[in-house]
Amino acid sequence: MTPFAIAGMQLSLSAEHDNIGYMRKRLGLLMNIYPWVQMVVFSELAALGPSPQRAQLLPGPAEDEFRGMAAQHQIWLVPGTLFERVGEKVYNTLSVISPDGKVVGRYRKVFPFRPYELGVDAGEEFLIFDVPDAGRFGVSICYDMWFPETSRTLAAMGAEVILHPTMTTTLDRDVELSIARATAAQQQCFFFDINGAGDSGNGRSIVVGPYGDILHQAGHPEEMIPLEIDIDRVRRSREIGLRGLGQPLKSFRDRNVHFSVYDQQRFPSPVLEALGPLQKPHRGTRAGLKQLDKEKT
Repeated sequence: MTPFAIAGMQLSLSAEHDNIGYMRKRLGLLMNIYPWVQMVVFSELAALGPSPQRAQLLPGPAEDEFRGMAAQHQIWLVPGTLFERVGEKVYNTLSVISPDGKVVGRYRKVFPFRPYELGVDAGEEFLIFDVPDAGRFGVSICYDMWFPETSRTLAAMGAEVILHPTMTTTLDRDVELSIARATAAQQQCFFFDINGAGDSGNGRSIVVGPYGDILHQAGHPEEMIPLEIDIDRVRRSREIGLRGLGQPLKSFRDRNVHFSVYDQQRFPSPVLEALGPLQKPHRGTRAGLKQLDKEKT
């Protein structure tokens, strides 16, 4: 058995002002009640909210605050994400901080939620990190999970736990819960999908085991989610298969087919091209609007 304790923080956060002080307060409460927790994960854009206008350079003041919290409580800390400014570009960036307060890596969201997450550039590199005597962890952010290639890449890099901060306020949250379960089963890993509440999300964070089994699903209000997992479950699943049945990672490794659809130079897709531009949808009809147009003229 390889136990490791991770807490997800589903907090009611503001979209209008800095949330770092509140995050510090709730983290302190968590660690007072559950001192055995070894890692804490917050939701996407938790610290400064969803406006790219609040983008910071990294290293920067917000990240420094979180480095102090990690060192104070001697925990691994994933403080959600914030917008990072790099020259003229802005990224949605996640920092991973070790128990001694050092940043061990940063990950820039590969799939911004376009066409809604406007003015945000896409990252190009994946991030995994090792926790000594525990296992290998990978990270992804919100809309990344809708593209199974992202999670497959992390699994192929050795990730046994995928940490996934999200900020979902929309009606598709129920679909994401299904994707979370499918991701854990397909990649034979633990999947921590931590959403915000209030301005920062509609809750329903979910933690899934390597058999696609739900370890916990939160409601809509604030909730602290401390769980001790056994990372050996991942290793056993990858050895003998999901409940002794399918072995998807081995089958993917031993495949005969080359997926040429990923080669954009050799596999142009008229079907995909015919979908039109990536933009916000228009109204299906203009019912009632033509008369208004006439009155204006």
